[in-house]
This record gives sequence, structure tokens and C-alpha cells, in this order.
Amino acid sequence: MSASRHIRRVAVRHLLAGVLLLSLTAGAAACGDSDGRSARGDAGQAADVTLTGAGASFPYPLYSKWAADYREVSGLKLNYQSVGSGAGIEQIKAKTVDFGASDAPLQQAELDEAGLLQFPLTMGGVVPVINLEGVRDGQLRLDGDTLAAIYLGTVKKWSDPAIAALNADVELPDQDITVVHRSDGSGTTWIFTTYLSAISAQWKSSVGASKEPKWPVGVGGKGNEGVAASVKQMSGAIGYVEYAYAKQSAMVTVRLRNSEGGFVAPNSEAFAAAAANAEWENAPGFALVLVDQPGPDTWPIVGASFILIHREQNDATAAKALLEFFDWCYENGQATDVTLDYVPIPDNVVDLVEAMWTEQVTAGGMPVWP
Repeated sequence: MSASRHIRRVAVRHLLAGVLLLSLTAGAAACGDSDGRSARGDAGQAADVTLTGAGASFPYPLYSKWAADYREVSGLKLNYQSVGSGAGIEQIKAKTVDFGASDAPLQQAELDEAGLLQFPLTMGGVVPVINLEGVRDGQLRLDGDTLAAIYLGTVKKWSDPAIAALNADVELPDQDITVVHRSDGSGTTWIFTTYLSAISAQWKSSVGASKEPKWPVGVGGKGNEGVAASVKQMSGAIGYVEYAYAKQSAMVTVRLRNSEGGFVAPNSEAFAAAAANAEWENAPGFALVLVDQPGPDTWPIVGASFILIHREQNDATAAKALLEFFDWCYENGQATDVTLDYVPIPDNVVDLVEAMWTEQVTAGGMPVWP
């Protein structure tokens, strides 16, 4: 951690202590509009604000835990709505929330057009989950081509030779595969289909990478929650969810063949191995793809979850409160990251992010951070 960042963190911790004594409660948004969400008191006093975010369901278990923990130390209320990446992007563009969250990063041209800044707050793995009688967690093996074929509808049964060839030691039933996918605009889907596009030429040419692809087969579930629930309810089903949902629901995950030929189980160490090769400093808007990364222990479907905020904020106090929350997440939320099997953002990347805040986040034309 850089010396300047350490000094800023000490200052923030002292500020939070003062905020707690003043019993800060939240009441307005950092980028509110004319409906009164941005009406504030004196900038020298603790703001009476409620911060609201909306977007990806991928990080919802983590963001909701962070919000609760941060309220304990600061008194600030933060409400995060798990509505999907597509809806989160729409809401931040419309300025109906203080921040949006998306697992599918926006490109720099779209960010510039909307007056938005983008930065990663956490990383995690997308994992295939199954409901197959007699098959234990981590017992079934799949590779990317076979997974793509299942989602293309060309592999229709669990006893298909393509699956059997990877699972000589597993008794596979002659049962139809029920494919479950997202029904909403989803960053988790974007990560998943980006992986399938990287592995399968047929998937890339016929479906491609998208938040809302035209699915060849299957039934839809809303959010990671909906996909997890559908898979658990239907025998013979396969779906894909962020790992925290699979772990919390005790779902059966598969081992995936990675770029070096090994079959890897999903866990935070395997996700971190994928993130280790990321070159954030060379990515405009921090927009990186972390699928099919090299390394013998790497999980092949990993992505970051990104925060979207407006460059020009309507209220300096609320904007500062929002950035202090994100700063706290970077500094104090790493234990929760690991506990829930997400991957913390590296310190050098946090330095880049907070330098961007200093240079580009303003309210009334004046810098907001630090």
C-alpha cells in the first residue's frame, strides 16, 4: 500500500469515528435529480443521506454484507438492489440511483457518452451447477466445448458420449438435460457467454457473448437467485451462478478443464489465480476479461464486478460519503471477500482507482476525493 493511501485511510477512519458520534443516517443520493433526492444541509455537517445502488446479482451477497457491516461503524444506510447488470446500467444512466453495478464492463465510449466512471470493486467466479441424482459436489467433469454443446442443445442427455468420455468413473443416467439460464440482462451471463465464445467457435458464431443472448435452448430464471432455485427444483438441470450462491445453497458444482488441461474445482484460490494475470493499468475504464486465463490452478470463468458513478455529482457531501464507503470496502472488506469466496481487488489497482476519483470525481466543478 502506498504511503499516501495509508495516510488517507487513517484520515477516513478518524472521520468515521466522528460520523458515528454524530449518528450519521443516510437520506439522499450522490447523483440525485430534481425529485429532491439531492437536497442537503450544510456541507460542513454530517450528511443525512441514504445511498442507493442497483445492478448485478453476482456481488449481491457481498455488497449486502458490506453495507450492514459499514452501517455498524458509520451509521450510514446503504441499500443495494439486486436487479441485474442491465437494469443497473439503465438506472445509473437515468440518475435514479447513486451507483450502478455491472459484471459486464462498459467500453470507454459508452462511459464518456453517459458521463460515467467505472471501476472494479470485487472479483469472483461463475460456476456451472447441476442437479443430478447420485452425483456429488465436484464429481462431474466438463470442458468448455461440452458445456457449450449443452447450452447449444446439441448435447441433450447426461449419458451423451461427450460427457461420458470425461467421466469414466461416474455412473451417468440416460436422462434429459434441462438447461437453465438467466431471463434478465445479466453480467453473470456476459461472463459465462464470453467464456463459451472463447472456447467454442460454434458458440461464438451462433450465439456470442452478451448480457441477453438469444438462447438456443433452456428455461430462464431471474437473477442468480432464480437460476439457483430453478436448478435445485428440477432433476437433471444444469445452470450457472456466481459461486457464493452455489456455496450458500449447498449446490453441486462441477470441475472444469482449464487452459492448461487440468480439471479444477471452484474456490477463491482458483479465482485469485485467474485474477493474478490481469493488466488493469492498460485497460480503459478498467474493462478486463478474465476468462480462460493461464495457470495450472486457474478457474476458467472469472470476472470482476464494476461500479458505475457519475463524474459530476450533484452533492459533494453525499458523493464523499459514497466514495468513503467504497474506500472502506477496499480496506476493511477483504476478510468478507474471502469468507464469501470473492477475490479482493489488488492494492495497486485500488491506488489507480482512487487516483481516478481524485482527478475526475467532482461536485460543482470541485474535487470530491480525498
